[in-house]
Amino acid sequence: MAAKNRTMQGVRRMDSNQPGQEDVDNYLPSFKAKFAGPSSCDNVVEQAMAFVPAVTHTESRLVEIQPLDYLAHPGAIRNLSYDEMRDEVLARGEGRVLEKENDTILVDTGTFTGRCPKDRYIVDAGAAHDNVDWGAVNIPLAQASFDTVFNLHQTRIAGMEKFYVFDGFVGASKASRRAVRVVTELAWHHHFCTNMFVRAKPEELVHFKPDLTILNTRAEIENWKDLGLRSATCVALDLNRGLGIVTGTEYSGEMKKGAFSAMNYYLPLQGIMSMHSSATVGPDGDTAIFFGLSGTGKTTLSADPTRFLIGDDEHGWDEEGVFNLEGGCYAKMIDLNPVKEPLIHAAIRRDAILENVVITPEGTCDYMDGSRTENTRGSYPTWHIPNHEPTGKAGHAKNVIFLACDAFGVLPPVSKLTTKQSLYHLVSGYTAKVAGTEQGVTEPMATFSTCFGGAFMPLPPRKYAELFQKKIEEHGTTVYLVNTGWSGGAYGVGKRMDIVATRAIVNGILTGEILESEWTSPDRFFQLSSPKTLPGVDSKVLDPSLAWEDKAAYEATCEKLSKMYSTNFGKYQSDPFMADLADHGPGGKALQ
Repeated sequence: MAAKNRTMQGVRRMDSNQPGQEDVDNYLPSFKAKFAGPSSCDNVVEQAMAFVPAVTHTESRLVEIQPLDYLAHPGAIRNLSYDEMRDEVLARGEGRVLEKENDTILVDTGTFTGRCPKDRYIVDAGAAHDNVDWGAVNIPLAQASFDTVFNLHQTRIAGMEKFYVFDGFVGASKASRRAVRVVTELAWHHHFCTNMFVRAKPEELVHFKPDLTILNTRAEIENWKDLGLRSATCVALDLNRGLGIVTGTEYSGEMKKGAFSAMNYYLPLQGIMSMHSSATVGPDGDTAIFFGLSGTGKTTLSADPTRFLIGDDEHGWDEEGVFNLEGGCYAKMIDLNPVKEPLIHAAIRRDAILENVVITPEGTCDYMDGSRTENTRGSYPTWHIPNHEPTGKAGHAKNVIFLACDAFGVLPPVSKLTTKQSLYHLVSGYTAKVAGTEQGVTEPMATFSTCFGGAFMPLPPRKYAELFQKKIEEHGTTVYLVNTGWSGGAYGVGKRMDIVATRAIVNGILTGEILESEWTSPDRFFQLSSPKTLPGVDSKVLDPSLAWEDKAAYEATCEKLSKMYSTNFGKYQSDPFMADLADHGPGGKALQ
């Protein structure tokens, strides 16, 4: 493609005269001077912070801070087109084109092929000090340590010949969306952000002011121990000032999850429910929400040719209805099957990015090969799904489905929940991880994650539970728990629920056909009822006690998982609201 000489607000885009080191050397003093406050300090960020006023969270949004002037740097390249991004990625050797895979770009994320949850921090200062649910998930970080790492990124950016600025939004609802700016060193990260965030219209860029700024460069932290960090990897948010940093990892998911975590803080404080979920809307306007942890089927089940995709991972629910927080999808590629997941498979084409997928000698994707990582990924804009909802919005939810991949094989394939059961299972966020290759691990491992996304939920669980209760009661929403895991026995004995059967269950929910079924009485282990019959599903499978041949083993496994639920929920017993919910979950007696 011929080089283009276009500018926007003085920012070069694929200029035929890209800045060289001499331009940067001449410009660096003036760039640093833009951050000069009353201090004579040479530290760029310390000076920047000297004139950034302290902010507090109001009912609607963070008080605006003075933006850092990245666009004034001669090396800044802003909001490239897809063709321009493609040229940049290839010219810099950051990826390769897979000609036999619809010209998709393949990249390698380096050392890290997934998120680094133990290196994720939130600045413990200002309003966040009182609002955040601190602990092993939301790890506190001193503001001074954050500023030091932020300074490393800032200084590196100041000396670059070229870097990339994505300006867009998080949230399809204009009433609550946040303007996000992501500054990246790598061109493919810029491409990723263009896929995943809501893209701004040209007129929206003219007076663009970010509410959230995320820096992602190859800055290195040498004194990480002195800063109170666990390692040289640091993914951190300053929720008071609307700042984020991604350091020591090139896994792209850290950028989108950083923005999502921020929205899971801001939106609930505005009375808006935020959700780790996919969502679809039917031809008649009925909205369905699918909650679930990674691997439970959120993306797969939302790719439904009979419905319109709102989004596959992150949503909000306000007074108008359900809305996507993103502008794209980030699907797991492992075991991708064009027969079982045709819409996702077809979405992997030009302008999509594949991460860490193994390529055959013939130049095609081997989606079955997890030797590089089981967490192979593909990002693509939502419009790669033909039946997407272009507004990213729909009405209030008619049905909510909690997805749990139960590798113990004892949860019913589908259960209809009461309001308090819904809140209990929302807070619990259960799924199970299958035993891997680690020596000595021979059975499934239960995972409990608040709201099916605890790693991204900064506020106390009760806040999300109360907002969810308000929404489902206001709109008469029906909530179901669907097991996409094992049946007839635990992992290693039973079989994984067939996707065809799971789709039949979901279809029964969405059409309302399931409500015509006769239901069992609540079982004594989990207090869950299940339909006795449902079109497209073997009635034996619908009742786990019938699917197991070894009845004694079934009851022992039920007892084991029930106690795991109870033990996990025990940490909330000091809160009367949460303690009441416990009686409606496994081991409780409310429905007996």
